[in-house]
Amino acid sequence: MFDFDATLPFMALQFIVLAFVLNAIFYKPLNKVLDERADYIRQKEEDARERLAKANELTQQYEQQITDARRQSQEVIANAQVEAKRLAAEKIAVAQQEAQHQKEAAAQEIETQRQSALSSLEREVDALSHQILSKLLGPELIK
Repeated sequence: MFDFDATLPFMALQFIVLAFVLNAIFYKPLNKVLDERADYIRQKEEDARERLAKANELTQQYEQQITDARRQSQEVIANAQVEAKRLAAEKIAVAQQEAQHQKEAAAQEIETQRQSALSSLEREVDALSHQILSKLLGPELIK
């Protein structure tokens, strides 16, 4: 079946030489390229992770700033509403005082006119009473 002559060791030697030649010419450069590619991919993945972490950090910072800005704007709005209510209350109080003063002045004017009308009416009543008495009793009995 098998002849063990000089061809077997010669074929084994050819195989080993071919393996070394292929390894030197083909496999080592191919492995080097594959290793460089793997290193390049690993490097880019690390860069991408770092950039993603930085982007997430910036996003959190911006979200915090937005939250702070919203809180501050709500405080400003609340303070403005309180101030507006206070100013409105002051203006209402001033208007009510002014209305009260005008009401009192009008009441005093009315009272003055009423007193004037009453005194005028009293004089007219006295004059009419005197005329009625003089017509009824005559001018010589009235003094």
